[in-house]
Order: sequence, then C-alpha cells, then structure tokens
Amino acid sequence: MTHTTPDLTKEKVNLETSQIAWKELQRFFASGSAVFVSPELDLVDVAYQFSIDNKELVADWLQNRQIGLVTDDQAITWFEQDAAVWAVVVKPWILVQE
Repeated sequence: MTHTTPDLTKEKVNLETSQIAWKELQRFFASGSAVFVSPELDLVDVAYQFSIDNKELVADWLQNRQIGLVTDDQAITWFEQDAAVWAVVVKPWILVQE
C-alpha cells in the first residue's frame, strides 16, 4: 500500500512544472482553463493546493487577485512577445506564471 505525503505530492507537481512557449498554450486559454498565478506566489505550491482541492486558500487567492483566468490582455501581450511561461497542469486547469 502506498501513502502519498504532502512532500511527495509537491515533488510530483514540481517535476511536472516546466517552461513552455505561451503560443503552445493558446488552446487552453481559448477553452477558459488557463489560470494566471501571480509572481508573488510559488507556482508549485499553488498547483499543490489545487490538487488537494484547498477551496479556502484558492478562494483567498482569487479574492486577492493573486490567481485568476488569464485575461485577453495578458494572452495578447505574451503572444506578441513570443513569451515563455512556467506551466503545470492540474486537471482541468493549466496554471501559468511569467
């Protein structure tokens, strides 16, 4: 029997986090599943909190505008700059951070 500890889960999330061209993520933005994570937050921690369904903390981040759906302006800017972003998938979301 395997036990998943928070450290192992965070390590798994960390291993699944990578830098990718924003242009590769356009379909996720178009489907409304691309979530912007503020640079003041740790992307791996945010992904972990999403993965354990920590609704209270995620709601706080939303209310404080530290996370939210990627805006049209962000998407256009990243597209025009041919930007690379850090990204991690926590189904059904893809979390992105500049």
